[in-house]
Amino acid sequence: MNAGTNAGTNAGTNAGTNVGTNVGTNAGTSDARTGDARTGAVPRPAFPFAALIGQAALQQALLLAAIDPGIGGVLVSGPRGTAKSTAARALAELLPEGQLVNLPLGASEDRLIGTLDIETVLRDGSVRFSPGLLAKAHRGVLYVDEVNLLPDTLVDALLDAAASGVNTVERDGVSHSHEASFVLIGTMNPEEGELRPQLIDRFGLVVQLHNCYEPGVREQIVKARLAFDLDPAGFRAGYATQQAQYVQRIRAARETLPRLSFDDAVHAQVSRLCIDAAVDGLRADLVMLRAARALAAWELADGITTQHVDRVAEAVLVHRRREQRGSSTSGTNAPDTPPLSQSDDVPPDSAGPSQESASGGEGDWGYLPPQPAAIRHVKGVIPLDVKKR
Repeated sequence: MNAGTNAGTNAGTNAGTNVGTNVGTNAGTSDARTGDARTGAVPRPAFPFAALIGQAALQQALLLAAIDPGIGGVLVSGPRGTAKSTAARALAELLPEGQLVNLPLGASEDRLIGTLDIETVLRDGSVRFSPGLLAKAHRGVLYVDEVNLLPDTLVDALLDAAASGVNTVERDGVSHSHEASFVLIGTMNPEEGELRPQLIDRFGLVVQLHNCYEPGVREQIVKARLAFDLDPAGFRAGYATQQAQYVQRIRAARETLPRLSFDDAVHAQVSRLCIDAAVDGLRADLVMLRAARALAAWELADGITTQHVDRVAEAVLVHRRREQRGSSTSGTNAPDTPPLSQSDDVPPDSAGPSQESASGGEGDWGYLPPQPAAIRHVKGVIPLDVKKR
């Protein structure tokens, strides 16, 4: 049941034999990257990614986004205390070049994307750009806690940069672009509000976490957390080898990624899954292909298979699936069976509960068609007396 430990062990088993990495130096550098260089604050050691317990789906999604940031980021939804922020900080430590950048809820758009000095452009004809958080997060992790409470304009800018890898700032006809390739991790508690469907669809992967009510797993999580809080350095030393292997495998997967191609069977499987989920547009297809390729690269596979597609499908479709279409899409088989009113056994003029239930219309519940009534007897009509004036 120790998914985090098993993931770390498997990473160590499948990693290359030459992992000659200075773990102590790497860990120290990674810790420094998560601190605040402007204030000189001492960074808090990150909980090891390999030590996460019971979060196999979350670990896989984060690793895939780290291998291919073009997937479009990961949204982690779950109640308080389910290791959402812990996992984000742990992933940042595995990226060799980047750092963890936090986007506060009160940040302005200029703070996020950067600003252009228009006066300098008018005076000297040169563009002076003040970088924002997107530039700082390049090749690192941009973490947004409670992303569902962030203004929609900021979420749009985040998702645009995460998907394209480029941040473009435009002011009064002057524009500036720079690279912004980062792993976007957004977390939210659904009890505090949901994201608009138009925004949540733009997250590449979504992982839904739940409270753990299994005693054995719960005890392991609590023991690991207590051990880390009592002796962070000693606890991290126990996972140093596995952490170094994660770093090595991410680097190897990134190098393998461009060499992997999709065959017709993979394309067919992706199309079938997306059609069955009745998703809107083609974003799900593209993200699923990218995620399957990243998983194959992580496993150092020779090619992408339909099994890779199946293993990433849930994280791609969980927030895009439209189950309400099930009744309408299943109706595509209706022409194969003639309507009940056209059957030889039931006259066209007859209508009863069985016919109404067969129609299946959502707005027809309780509706009864009018029944023709024959007029057989008409009583005599006696005109009323006209009042005299």
